[in-house]
Amino acid sequence: MSEPIRVAHVVGKMCGGGVEAVVMNYYRHIDRSRVQFDFLVDEDSAFVPREEIGSLGGRVFEVPPYQRPFAYARSLESLFADEGWPIVHSHVNALSVFPLRAAARAGVPVRIAHSHSTAGTGEPVKNALKRLLRTQANRYPTHRLACSRYAGEWLFGEGAGFDVLYNAIELDRFPFNAEVRAEARADLGLVGDELAVGHVGRFMAQKNHAFLLDAFAEVAARRPDAVLLLVGAGELRPSVERRASELGIKGRIRFLGQRDDVERLYQAFDAFALPSLYEGLCLVGVEAQRAGLPCLLSDAITREVDVTGTVRFLPIDDPSAWADALCALRAGERVPASPERFSDYDIHAAAGRLAERYLDLVAGSLR
Repeated sequence: MSEPIRVAHVVGKMCGGGVEAVVMNYYRHIDRSRVQFDFLVDEDSAFVPREEIGSLGGRVFEVPPYQRPFAYARSLESLFADEGWPIVHSHVNALSVFPLRAAARAGVPVRIAHSHSTAGTGEPVKNALKRLLRTQANRYPTHRLACSRYAGEWLFGEGAGFDVLYNAIELDRFPFNAEVRAEARADLGLVGDELAVGHVGRFMAQKNHAFLLDAFAEVAARRPDAVLLLVGAGELRPSVERRASELGIKGRIRFLGQRDDVERLYQAFDAFALPSLYEGLCLVGVEAQRAGLPCLLSDAITREVDVTGTVRFLPIDDPSAWADALCALRAGERVPASPERFSDYDIHAAAGRLAERYLDLVAGSLR
């Protein structure tokens, strides 16, 4: 049997966040006898699952962080030339111009730019850089992918050709299970019908934790049974904890840290809240819907994420609107959803399609 093709995935800083989770999920489920993944990560990454990657047959290559652009580009170009990957698949959004330029200079025949995100308010410096880099987004890729139509049009432009590759999940992991719910709530110290408002996201400006705390402060004043569960890690956690103390609600918040059992935590939640400034699609929103949770999402997020037709999109300049919506919920409430609605997000089928795409692209590059 012939050796599998190897695809170089440029993932930037691995911190256990959404994009890395998406790539790893595809890697776990793809036919690795035909396609193998290698990971190019910034050397200052906080969380790299080296053991799992190695056990699956993949390799990890460290490169200087993109904040050192010249060293970053030199290292990538050298790696691409030495390793001879037939495909470079870049997941660093507007920054993909740098690895794909290096790949083009090294003669890599298939260069994929993958848009996973967009832009929003509150990050003026980052947004200015994104606007600049977007002007070069179509210069070096030979093919374009996006996690949603919105994310693709944001990076590549409305007239550009790109395909949507959904952030697929293991659908069987998330449906509601009363027994798991009872166990998970007991482990978290939730008592009786306490209303558990859940949030999953890295502590960074994009996730808008300060706004979520302002909204929950109103909930806490009106509902003594409400608890906020925050799942994730990140550089802004200390400032979020300080803000919780200032609002007098720290005792009503559980900081659960980085977790690898998020599907179990969804069972303990009674609602899911995500007031992000922007998202490409938001994988956690799909997972929460699959778990049957009432979902409150920022109105800055694309409506494409509304798989069930029940998501509420709320403004991120009005904490009271979020508080009203949360206070109207009951513990244990679930939103029924037909499994057929999630067919585009089935990782088993999606990974098979991705493998075929890679093989076709390599075959086409050899003609």
